[in-house]
Amino acid sequence: MKTPQRLAPLVEDGLIDDVVRQLMSGKEATVYVVRCGDEVRCAKVYKEANKRSFRQSVDYTEGRKVKNSRQGRAMAKGSKFGRESQEAAWQSAEVDALYRLANAGVRVPEPYNFYEGVLLMELVVDANGNAAPRLNDITLSADEARVHHQSLIKQVVRMLCAGIVHGDLSEFNILMSADGPVIIDLPQAVDAAGNNNARTLLERDVSNLSDYFGRFAPELLTTEYGKEIWALYAHGDLTLDTQLTGRFRHTNKPVDLKSVMREIDDIKKAEEMRLLRMAEAKAS
Repeated sequence: MKTPQRLAPLVEDGLIDDVVRQLMSGKEATVYVVRCGDEVRCAKVYKEANKRSFRQSVDYTEGRKVKNSRQGRAMAKGSKFGRESQEAAWQSAEVDALYRLANAGVRVPEPYNFYEGVLLMELVVDANGNAAPRLNDITLSADEARVHHQSLIKQVVRMLCAGIVHGDLSEFNILMSADGPVIIDLPQAVDAAGNNNARTLLERDVSNLSDYFGRFAPELLTTEYGKEIWALYAHGDLTLDTQLTGRFRHTNKPVDLKSVMREIDDIKKAEEMRLLRMAEAKAS
């Protein structure tokens, strides 16, 4: 096919050899199948802000750090440079999240490069080597639904242990590869310790999973994994090996706001120390 204008710089600089076809066009980006040497990958071309139906929200951007104070001031004022900086930060959020989650063992497409507003990453395929379908495009048996639901709950836990909440997880941004579900579309991912909406977003993500898989296995509709997972996380008891029940004990006791704020502060401090140790390890 004719090379799209946004992909031309990557072709000129040798990052892409050929554009095979358009794979999909969504609310935030258009994805193409491309050839890079002997490998077939995909290129995600982000749409301009005024052409996206998905709008950046403070629910997602709260707590995100910018490179310098000038960018922060410009973004707050809404100047042209500020809007450009905000757009760049929105795009790079997915790149940062993909690398971070891939390193943590979360099943996401492997990222290869981010250049001129285009993300080059793994093309997720099915058992026949074709582009993997989205979860909402397939029909499951009750047993398959239970297996995939549990697999994704474990992925949500692994993401949270890495300090990230997807924020928009549903059957529309999960691919069914030959090896099981693969989570995609992460520009709205939030920092679990730095965003006050993280709990609400995580519970919504998990509820979306229960609602979808509950169509095939109705008993999943009554589970409360989201509340259980966050409660364990907030108390520092969530690990990759935590055995979940899907049940949550509700209480009518008044909320101890001081204790909650202390727990949030402890989580933030632990995350800052983790990032500092990672930076020191990379520098050494």
